[in-house]
Amino acid sequence: MAMAAPTIEALIREAFPDAAVVVTELGGTGRYCGARIVSQAFAGKSRIQQHRMIYEALKGKITDTFEALVLETAVAK
Repeated sequence: MAMAAPTIEALIREAFPDAAVVVTELGGTGRYCGARIVSQAFAGKSRIQQHRMIYEALKGKITDTFEALVLETAVAK
């Protein structure tokens, strides 16, 4: 079973309580999602480090049926 957008959002919010998080299912199959995360936790981090932080927050729960997570991260102003 694919990971639902609300589950992804909840895991990210748990790891980044200050963040503005929007997760959108793309394609209607539950196999593709886009996520926009804006958090002060990203300050001073490279884009790669920011994305790694998000994947760590997902705690390895992305399954083999989940095909893509498009990330957009930004530092809160």
